[in-house]
Amino acid sequence: MNHLCADIGWKSINHEGEQLCGDHVDIVSQNEDSTVIVLADGLGSGVKASILSTLTSKIISTMMAEGMPVEACVSTIAATLPICSVRGVAYSTFTIIHLVENSTAELIQYDNPQVIMIREGEIYDYPKTERTIGGKSIFMSSIKLQEGDVFVAMSDGCPHAGIGMAYNFGWKHEDIAEFMKQFVPAGHHAKTLATLLVNECDRLYGHRPGDDATACVVRIRERNPVNILFGPPRNRDDCGRMMSLFFSKEGKHIVCGGTTSSIVASYLNKPIQASLVYERSDVPPTAAIEGVDLVTEGVITISRVIEYAKDFLDTNEKFQEWSTGKDGASQICRLLFEEATDINFYVGRAINPAHQNPDLPIHFNIKMNLVEELSSCLKQMGKNLKVSYF
Repeated sequence: MNHLCADIGWKSINHEGEQLCGDHVDIVSQNEDSTVIVLADGLGSGVKASILSTLTSKIISTMMAEGMPVEACVSTIAATLPICSVRGVAYSTFTIIHLVENSTAELIQYDNPQVIMIREGEIYDYPKTERTIGGKSIFMSSIKLQEGDVFVAMSDGCPHAGIGMAYNFGWKHEDIAEFMKQFVPAGHHAKTLATLLVNECDRLYGHRPGDDATACVVRIRERNPVNILFGPPRNRDDCGRMMSLFFSKEGKHIVCGGTTSSIVASYLNKPIQASLVYERSDVPPTAAIEGVDLVTEGVITISRVIEYAKDFLDTNEKFQEWSTGKDGASQICRLLFEEATDINFYVGRAINPAHQNPDLPIHFNIKMNLVEELSSCLKQMGKNLKVSYF
């Protein structure tokens, strides 16, 4: 397994008045360390643009993921897309970022704004080779990856933002690069970086976008494991084995649930330092145990984490809440969404007697469903996940 991995995230806003976005992002994994990312921008906006961009991204990503040579993929899509007789441009433009074993990034760019690359906190002028494939000028690059590299791909709705409003001729490419550069040192997830860019475009459009705008960000980073313990084991005799496996794993350790915390405190022979401070009225307070990075309540806290996770995968409108919040759910979100690359889940199957009150809408199946929901969301974020049940 390569010691590097990639955070990938994107966000779009639609042309004002349109229900569908004319841009489309497709991400296909070839294996654990190789990924094909395609951002396609259909001509115009609305249904036609959406269909063309979706078709373009699907064809390219599928062919490349199946190991077809880059030339064959680009030739096929270039030959497939006609030239508009009125505007004289292709019906869909595209940007391809092909991560090969998380050691090399191959960039293939056709008529989209040039990919911005940030390395060691500065704008990096990577080499480009222009080739003509299928009668179209394609820019190709091959870049050896380093930890901390950030790639920002975008549709032309981003540099067009603010035309006639904040800027006479739109938001210059170099100014977008400077805008993004300031956020990279904070270590935000790629989805958050894409959200910051698209939200700024939306602001420059006066919240009435004159074009579809999409940003797709790839952040190269070292693997970072995080371990989360949720619920006591069904068989009490398994407590020692569960604790031993949990604490033997490298990385940070999160413990969720009151009973679970008591078992951990007993295993570590450390007291639980409880808190009565509610950072949010709807999320129970956290606690502290020496040797554990974060101790929280169980079902209610994890339910809020899932709520944030679903929003993160969709519009990401709540990222400011969990990125700055001090409550247990927000802290878990920062650890799982932004810090973690590999997540080890240790889930106890014990039935909590406190959940057996028929007046409470909480039971064993709900706990298992929460684990499955959160696991699904984390996998969609590109996390490497392992779930162990006890």
